[in-house]
Formats: sequence, C-alpha cells, structure tokens
Amino acid sequence: MHVKQTGIALLFSLAAAFAFAQNAAAPATLTAQDREFAIQQFQTTRGNFLKSIAGLSQKQWAFKPAPDRWSVAEVAEHITVAESTIFAGVQRALQSPADPAKRELVKGKDQLILQRLADRSHKAQAPEILRPTGRWATEADLIKAFEAARATSIQYIRTTNDDLRDHFFDHPVFGTLDAYQWLLFLSAHSARHTAQIEEVKADPNFPKD
Repeated sequence: MHVKQTGIALLFSLAAAFAFAQNAAAPATLTAQDREFAIQQFQTTRGNFLKSIAGLSQKQWAFKPAPDRWSVAEVAEHITVAESTIFAGVQRALQSPADPAKRELVKGKDQLILQRLADRSHKAQAPEILRPTGRWATEADLIKAFEAARATSIQYIRTTNDDLRDHFFDHPVFGTLDAYQWLLFLSAHSARHTAQIEEVKADPNFPKD
C-alpha cells in the first residue's frame, strides 16, 4: 500500500511540474481586465450598429444627405469591410517578431483611441480599400457578413493566448499601436460610423418611410 501511495504521489508531482513548466513557457497574454473590456466594447458597439440600421426602408437605406456624403448603406458597408480588413491586419502583425521595446511608444493610447474616434468633429478620409462599392446586394447580406466578422473577433478576444501587447503596426494618425489597441480601434471605428449613420438619419430630408 505504501508503494502504491508513493507512486501516486509521484505521478501528481510530475503532473504538477509539467503544468508549471507549460505555464512558465506560455507567452504573455491579455490580462483578464483587458480581455473583458475589449469583449464588452465589441458587444456594445455591435448592438448599437445593428440597432441603427434596423427597420429601414429601401429609400432610407439609400438616402444620401448630399452628393459628397455617404448613405446609411455606404456607411454600413464601410463598417463591415473594416471588420475583416482590420482584423486581418492584426493577424499579420502577430506574424512579425515580438518587440517589447516598443511598449513605451503606445503607453496611454488605449483610452486615446476611444476618445479620438468618438469625436466626429475630426474628419478623416477612408483608405481606398475601405470605401463602399456596393459589395453586398442587400442589407440582409451585409448584416450577415458583419455578424460573421464580429463573431470571429469576439471569439478570438475571448480565447486567444497571443501576445497582443508585444506586436505592433502603425496607424497614419495614432502612430504605433499594439495589436490589442488595434482591436480597440476596430470596435471604436464601428462606433464612430454608427454615429455617422445617426447623423444621416437626423437629416431633415431623410425619408419618413
């Protein structure tokens, strides 16, 4: 009996040592607070966007406040294209070598991104790849594409062990951002343009039905 107990104890000890070694070798990842904050941002902005385009008629969907301004349909397309495009950029950044020395360059930018993107008084020109071109035939098709892309992002944030804080790529306005900040940017980007949709709907010439 003593031999059996000793053997079992040894097995538990070895298992514990193996688990410790695995954890020690695992890459640095998101804090629980960062992970939960990002998920909350993605879920909130998802709901707000879908609410902003719900129940629109075809006239309302296509209405343009001016020739040089986007319709709800065009803004919604821009949001949806950005979902997969920016997320793909984050994945590419993670293929480059980690560079912890750049952490100093991004300090304080988490909140800066959220604050600046919420400010619609500062306009920006969308890059060519994100401009609307009528990629989806119907509103339903667009929503389906958005929902799939957003679900991918949320699931990734919920489960990833990637070292998002040590991989970086540059933004033309914000400069160097880490991969986690790019995810915050993606969520805040949809919030910024959801506000743009509400501006279109508030136009005095917006169709009543």
